[in-house]
Amino acid sequence: MLRERVSDNVYWFQSEVYAQVTAGTIVGPQWAVLIDTLMPSETPLIRNFIESQLMVPVKYIINTHHHADHSWGNCIFPNATIIGHQQCRDLMLEKSTSALAEAVKENSLFRDICISPPQVTFSSGALTLRIGKKQLQIFSTPGHSEDSISVLLEDERILFAGDAFMPVPYFVGGELEVLAQSISQIGNMGLENIIQGHGDIILRGEVEEVKNHNLEYLQTLQKIVKTAIRRRNPLEYISNQDIEDTGKHRVSLGGLAQDLHIRNLQWLYYQEIKKLES
Repeated sequence: MLRERVSDNVYWFQSEVYAQVTAGTIVGPQWAVLIDTLMPSETPLIRNFIESQLMVPVKYIINTHHHADHSWGNCIFPNATIIGHQQCRDLMLEKSTSALAEAVKENSLFRDICISPPQVTFSSGALTLRIGKKQLQIFSTPGHSEDSISVLLEDERILFAGDAFMPVPYFVGGELEVLAQSISQIGNMGLENIIQGHGDIILRGEVEEVKNHNLEYLQTLQKIVKTAIRRRNPLEYISNQDIEDTGKHRVSLGGLAQDLHIRNLQWLYYQEIKKLES
């Protein structure tokens, strides 16, 4: 697990196990807030750092959405109160338990994990949380998934964006147009740093360029799918698309970038076919 101090009492973690997924913590005088958990095999490393080196317990966990690489480590902190979107709670209760059962069949490391959904939720507007002198604002940024949220440190203008911001915008299970709106919203917030849900930290001088590049990527996907629909073998055409042809050069995400790209195209293709058939 990689670790970096982003600002005073603000830390970033990046997985060395899965897809460069990230998490973060904000540390107060008596307790800490953890934003996402990485995969559960790495969550104990976060807990050890916060409790042993920063010398505070984790009082709150904020899940940016329900996906395993962001929330399945919740149970490593049994005394923490978990915060998330109401749909995050619903999806974890509906889908995560069965998904975990399947994961256990593939990997025994998941055997000691249990699903711990948010206890404090919201469905509209924003939540605020104060830790020491830092004010956090928690609000929806959907598109990657319907339950996606972001966390803003108001004074520092640091945003933990979850998967609303990724090196490869990813919307399988979500909606391209909604994700584009969230990316635009985030890019126009006047931020010092964006902590992406996967990948490296985006600095202030990079935000505008990255925002525009991500929006251009989504537009390119729409053009590719429109072309694919006119082809005799559209899915074969989609499977042969190279992510680097979209301008996403040297994006790794632990070797998953090309796979995420093809999944995006397939998801968008089936959505467009449904529209044509309706």
